Formats: sequence, structure tokens, C-alpha cells
Amino acid sequence: MTRSRVQGEDTDGGAADAPERAKAVRGDGGIREDGAVRGDGDNGVEDTGGSTGNEPEGSRPRRRRRVLRWTAVVLAVVLAGTAGAGYLYYEHLNDNIRQDALNLGDSKVAAPTPNAAGQTPLNILLIGSDARDSAENQQLGGARETFGSTPLADVQMLVHLSADRSNMSVVSMPRDTLLEIPKCTDPDDGEVYPASEGRVMTNQSLGHGGPGCTVATWQELTGIHIDHFVMVDFAGVVSMADAVGGVPVCVDANIHSRDSTGHGSGLKLAKGTHPVKGKQALQWLRTRYGFEDGSDLARAKAQHMYLNSMVRVLRENATLSSPNKLRRLAEEATEALTVDPGLDSVKKLYDLSTELRKVKPERITMTTMPNRYVGARVEPTEDAEQLFRLVREDIALDGKDAKKKPDAEPAPPADPAAPDAEIAVQVRNGTRTDELGPAPGRANTVTGLLVERGFTKAVADPSVLLSEDRTVIRYPSADLEGDARRVAKSLGIPASSVKRSTDVSGVTLVVGADWREGTAYQAPVSDDSTPESAEALNGADDSACMHVNPAFTWS
Repeated sequence: MTRSRVQGEDTDGGAADAPERAKAVRGDGGIREDGAVRGDGDNGVEDTGGSTGNEPEGSRPRRRRRVLRWTAVVLAVVLAGTAGAGYLYYEHLNDNIRQDALNLGDSKVAAPTPNAAGQTPLNILLIGSDARDSAENQQLGGARETFGSTPLADVQMLVHLSADRSNMSVVSMPRDTLLEIPKCTDPDDGEVYPASEGRVMTNQSLGHGGPGCTVATWQELTGIHIDHFVMVDFAGVVSMADAVGGVPVCVDANIHSRDSTGHGSGLKLAKGTHPVKGKQALQWLRTRYGFEDGSDLARAKAQHMYLNSMVRVLRENATLSSPNKLRRLAEEATEALTVDPGLDSVKKLYDLSTELRKVKPERITMTTMPNRYVGARVEPTEDAEQLFRLVREDIALDGKDAKKKPDAEPAPPADPAAPDAEIAVQVRNGTRTDELGPAPGRANTVTGLLVERGFTKAVADPSVLLSEDRTVIRYPSADLEGDARRVAKSLGIPASSVKRSTDVSGVTLVVGADWREGTAYQAPVSDDSTPESAEALNGADDSACMHVNPAFTWS
């Protein structure tokens, strides 16, 4: 199986250096708000979903209850497994699923180290585009003029499942976040999409060869290893909402998402809580005009509320009792999916859902990447890096992790350390931060310390200026692990900061931003709390209600 792609003129938000005709993937999960023609907004992006409000404008019901849990993305394949579809039908469903390469970038992020029980976390990137590449998606999404054009990744959510499967964290990135898109290479034809010249909107990454470039962009920004991606289109959203009998959502006032010039999703709801399904569910997920300040940030919050509510519905009410409904849902949902090769079958998706549904709603945390405005766009803040670090280190965003025991002394290395005077160490200055330049002379200072302590082969490498939050010692192979640990112990650097890495050719000490001055290293105390600016929403919170902008209310 290969991915389905369409061709279209790049008139709707490609970077200045993007190819005039970029290959597009099947549009999935688009959350575009209105039917306006794209091509009139800043940087060539029609501004219908920007970030700022300042811009103009049952036989076995018990078993099914256990099966029908998180997540909407893999709901249909879970149901297909429960319904006991025959082999031929199973193969038919497999053929429905489109696939694409996982990562189109050059740089790779190492998978996390397994915990003491041998478990590792799972990171899945959910992507939604604004493409209209089928009659049904076009009808639901509007904008006939954009049929077949290069899609934009207007919805991006990273789902992090903890190694012990006790909790789940979701991080949304606003579609108009400014960042650098790395060079991406299409594996089908070898076409190279150059790295962006400067910062561009993150939603443009999908047009640089496909969802694998969106994955590469996320990894480049966050340092988080991504295991899988899933894309879901307009029709998939509608069919899933219909299948569960509606998803309850709440508004604090009457709302009609439509302004005087016709912009808006068309969502019309009375004040209070109402189950939405079908096209109305899609309108909820697409609404920007009418929620809070009219920004993409408010839309992300509404999407979090919807997903949390769907999780609760699936756990509490098994409404899917008709085999015909189950089959229809499985058909529609598998047709709506584009996935990486690691998820290219019903069985693989079912196995993933089995892992996801181990988490109870009260241990699900939805967040938005902390950001600040840059004109009409946004950029990540320091709090964003804090959020990314918590995900990288598999720290629960709800603060309910079991109290961690002090790090145990690691087992002795297979190859013990050489005498200090025979250990070659290269020292680099990695003290540069986003706010501060590199602290001068740090590589030389720390090299001097090592020489004084008997590591006479230590040398400073002034040619490389890095940026490391924490001081780290890297070694390339098992035979040098003992040497690296010995260097760490001599300087008081914790064993947890000694890492194996193929990026170095020998024992390499990078002095981080946590050691900008002095000769005694003190490991920083970690702040493992979720930043308030991430606007965390707990999955069990059924009291959440979207605030309606007074300009979009009715009586």
C-alpha cells in the first residue's frame, strides 16, 4: 500500500521556498473553519483560523463497555475486532487504510530508554489537514476552490502514553506556530524539500512531502521521539460522532459561529450542554469564530473538551449494538485513516487501542503548547520547553506520578575504567541558551579541573558551541562506558547524566547551562510541575464549558 496524493497549485500558504506544485497527502481530519478561498492571508495563507482575536474579522454490553474506550481515532478498528469480522472482510478493511512514511527528515531522535520493568512510552502524533480530496470531504469542508490543493496540517496533537501505561498526556500545537521546518525527502520519488528559510507556520509542514515531514518538524522542535502518526479526515470525525450517539459539549451562552462577512463554522447551539454528532460535531471541532478571543488557541481548548467527553461517553455508554452500524463505522473509519507502516493493519491499530484504553479518564491530561504572540502568529515560550521535557522524561502532567525513589547506582560497566591519566576526554561549551550567549571559557575551565584531577588527556574543543540545558557526558560504545562514568564521578556529575550516543567518537563532556560558572558542579533540582500556561484540562472534568464571545451570541 502506498499513500494517496493529489497535485495542486501552491496558492494557500506554502513557504516562499516551497515548490510551486507540492505533492499532497490525502486530507485527514481537516479543521478548517469556513469555505473561503485560500490565498489572501499573510505569507500566502488565508487567515480563517489564525491565532489572534485582533485580526479583522447489545448482546454483550459489558464486554463492549470494556472495549469501547479511548480513542476516537482507533474506535472503528476496535469495534471491528469486537464484531468478529471474517477474514476477507478483515483484509478488506486493511486495504482501506492508507499509509505513508513515518519520518522524512535527516535527523533522528533516539527512542527512550526502557524503565526498570523494561517498558517504554509511546508517542503518537495526530494530524488533521484542511484538504478536500473527496466529494464527501469537500461537501463537509466547503471551499470548492481548494479541491486537490496542497493540504495544511491545521490540527497537530501529540499523544504521550506513559511507559507504565498509568497516564496519558496530550500536547496540542497551534497551527500557526512559527518554527523552522527541516529538510524533508520524499521516499517515493526522492524529491527533496529544502528546509524553510527562517521560521514559517507549522501547518505548512504537511506540504513538504507528507505527514512524515510534520513528524520530523515536531521531533526537531521538541526532541521527543515519535513512534507513530495517525491522520483522520472530515468523514471520519462525522461517522465516529454519529456512532456513539453524540458527544456532550457545553457553551456558557447561546452561540452562532458566523460573522457579517460569512466567516465561521456555522455552529449554532443554545446555552448549556448538548450532544453533538454528524456535521454539528465537525462544526464544534472547527469553530474559532465565537469561542473566547476568536483564536486558534480557543479552538484547541474546544477540541480538548470534545475528546475528553468522547472518552467518557465510550466508557459509560455502549450505544453501538447493531452489527450493521459496527460494520459501517469500521468501513468509514478505516477509509478515513492515513498511518505510518507501524500501524498499517486493523490488528496493529487494535493493539494500539488496547494500550491506550488502559488509562482512565482521570489520568488523561490535555494541554496546549505554551506560546506567545508574534504579530498574528505565535511562538513557543520557555514553558513550552518545560512541557516538552516532562514528556521526554515520561513525567505525568497531572502530577500524580508515584514518588520517585532516588536513582540507584547503575550496575558496574562490563569494561572497567582505564587509569585516569589514560582516559581521553573532549570538553565542549554547551552553555548557550535562548536568552543568553555561551559563557566564555567554560570548556577551558572544566578541562583545567580535569587535568588537575589526573585526567591529563583532557582537551577543550573551542570550535563547537552547543546548547545543553544540563551538563552531560556522552560515550559512543560499551568499552568506553567505564571511562565516562569515572569522569562523571570525579566532577560530581550524576550517573543519570552519562549517556551512550553515536553522535560522539570518544568520551565527550558538554558543559551545560546549569554550570555557567564556578568549579563545583551542583545538579539542579528539577521542577516537574506542568506550567500553568499549558492550560491543562483533566480528562474526567465534565464541568468544562466554552466561553462564548458576546459578538457571536443570539437571543
